[in-house]
Formats: sequence, structure tokens, C-alpha cells
Amino acid sequence: MKEKTIQTLFSKVCNIRGVFELKITKKSSIAYSVVKPHQEEALLKANNKGFFHKITDQPIFKKMKTRFNRPKPFDCFYVTKYPAYVAICYYKPRQPKELILINISDFITARETDTRKSLTEEKAKSISSQIISLK
Repeated sequence: MKEKTIQTLFSKVCNIRGVFELKITKKSSIAYSVVKPHQEEALLKANNKGFFHKITDQPIFKKMKTRFNRPKPFDCFYVTKYPAYVAICYYKPRQPKELILINISDFITARETDTRKSLTEEKAKSISSQIISLK
């Protein structure tokens, strides 16, 4: 199971407004450091004063040298006052998959006050905004 698989499953059931940083772990906890500073900064901007992003032009095939690109929905976007989440899947084989949505400010507070360097599934659920079942 990979993060891109979780993203595909999430795209089929997501019906909430927001921006998301998806993470997956196959352990009972996930290091707080998996959310990189640039990701945290972007989530905070989207949640507060605003965030602009230009969608990059992607080639249709890896290492393709032509100028033809995969169609993209639009060129760029700007979001402000959007809910921003760290979305974590604690993956367990042959178990139902869940995505635990944690508001970025709650994630930062947990990281700064926790005595551990990682977030357990139990604590993630206790500070989550929502838990989404993935099919």
C-alpha cells in the first residue's frame, strides 16, 4: 500500500472542502517530522492568509522529451480560509482503511506538546476533525 493508492481511494469518497497533506504508515505511530516545513507552511497559508499554486506541466510519459503534456484541469489556484488537514492512514493489511483528518493547527499543537516524537493512532483519532472510511 502506497500513499498514491490512498490518494486515489480518498478522491473517490472526499466530499469536504479543504486542502490535504496525505500520509501513510504501516506502524502504530507516525513521526511528526513526516510533515515537512514547506508542507506545514503551505497548509497554514491555505488555512489563514492565502496560498497560491501553479500546477506544473507534466509530460504524458516519464522522461518524455516532447512538448506534449497531460491535460490539466486549469493553470493555478488560490485558496484562503480553507480548512487544512494532515490526513493520516494507519495501514493494516486486510483491515478497513481509514483516513484520519487532523486540522494543521491541532497537528502542530500535538507535536509541540507531545512527549513523544511520533503520533499514535489513538492520539490522532482523539485530536481528529473527522475520520473518513476508504473503500
